[in-house]
Amino acid sequence: MSTELTAIIKQDGDWWIGWVEEIPGANAQEKTKEELLISLREAASDLIELNRQEARATAEEAYEEVTL
Repeated sequence: MSTELTAIIKQDGDWWIGWVEEIPGANAQEKTKEELLISLREAASDLIELNRQEARATAEEAYEEVTL
């Protein structure tokens, strides 16, 4: 299964701003559209990794990871 994420982007004056629909808190602001897309990908990746770490810490020990 492959998950696709959706970015909502727009130009606001001299800046490009955007959000990742599926990941609250994944947002960015950059001078170019290309830089914005890179920043949004990095923000999404960082938040997914943070959520993974938090989930594992919450489970503490003797847990199983199962790919969906």
